[in-house]
Amino acid sequence: MKTTLNPKNKSVTDTLSKTNWNKSGKGESSFKKATSVKCLLTVPQKASKQKADSKARLEARISSQVHSTIKRAAEIQGRTVTDFVVHAALEAATKTIEGSHVIQLSIEGQTAFAEALLNPPEPNEALKKAFDKHAELIGNNG
Repeated sequence: MKTTLNPKNKSVTDTLSKTNWNKSGKGESSFKKATSVKCLLTVPQKASKQKADSKARLEARISSQVHSTIKRAAEIQGRTVTDFVVHAALEAATKTIEGSHVIQLSIEGQTAFAEALLNPPEPNEALKKAFDKHAELIGNNG
């Protein structure tokens, strides 16, 4: 995979194969059995360094059958293929990220967690040393 940065519009292109560009700027690939899907994704960036409307390009090679299925689903929802793919990818990404932040506990785990919060154990020697070191470095008010 090759990643390139276009400094004019600050877009990033990930390319899996050699692509020839014609005058209209559209990619023409030598692969006959794959369909190229290109999507523009808004990339969250710091406002001070980048324009708020910066875009990134996402490109994927998929089989004609997968493309037909995605196109059919997009038509059913009344969306363009690009809008459908971006929405589906963003939804999956958000779900994945949120799922990594949620901890699911069994009933026993929930009970043990609540018990530890309500009735914490006495500090051991290592924790007492850590408190002393913190007080020495930061002070008692920090």
